[in-house]
Amino acid sequence: MNHGPLYQSRVKNAFDKKVRPCKFNEGDLILKKVSQAQKDHIGKWAPNYKGPFVVKKAFSGGALLLASMDDEELPSPVNSNIVK
Repeated sequence: MNHGPLYQSRVKNAFDKKVRPCKFNEGDLILKKVSQAQKDHIGKWAPNYKGPFVVKKAFSGGALLLASMDDEELPSPVNSNIVK
């Protein structure tokens, strides 16, 4: 009965060693992932990322306010898991 939780904690600890969280600061240049829900005639040859964008403000929960290189802000914040 104790083997299951002990095994899961060992697997979790091994996985957590490899995870490196990304911290974004104001002024960083990033790429934003393109939504796959949009249909495009290019198909699988379409680019996966758009950008570069500049981080205008980084919130503690992981949300980012982005602006283009021409200082035009995007209308809504994006989550930090769709940028790199």
